[in-house]
Amino acid sequence: MPASLDKVVDPRLRDFIVVTEIGETNALVDALFQRKYGHPSPDYPHHVGTFWRDGDALRLVHYLHFLESGDMWLIGGACTDGNLVRSMPKQHREAIDAAGGLMLQATRYGLAKFGPRKDAIFGHCGDARSFGVLMQAGFQPEDDPHLLAYWPRLLGEKRRRELFDWAKGLGAF
Repeated sequence: MPASLDKVVDPRLRDFIVVTEIGETNALVDALFQRKYGHPSPDYPHHVGTFWRDGDALRLVHYLHFLESGDMWLIGGACTDGNLVRSMPKQHREAIDAAGGLMLQATRYGLAKFGPRKDAIFGHCGDARSFGVLMQAGFQPEDDPHLLAYWPRLLGEKRRRELFDWAKGLGAF
């Protein structure tokens, strides 16, 4: 992973957590996504996988999706393998908690990797924990209780409004 992307992962986790883009989903991602959402994972790019280094093996512990849509990204599908987290050594779990959790690491990675390419990134959130993580990552609430925006570049108010209204019109994503 390029040094700039490597640095977005909290230093307390770098010895045992790897965050990277996954080229395609697979049975591991599908199983995790199925448990959380009851249907297969998205079959279109861009997938962010968070892996726990368990000895010589890398085990998928968290998944997040970035959907490219015109001049913006839509973020969603966050899910964590709670059973795998609970099986980790106590010091790993404590370090993950202290670093803000796995979703925060995946979100920061995605913002660094994908953010510079577009004018905005939107998250539609009905879950209080996810909402809090996105706020911690730099998203801002807008005039919709479920829609959060991340602005990777300075935009005029008119352009921000256009993008927000378009994302709001999508409903839950």
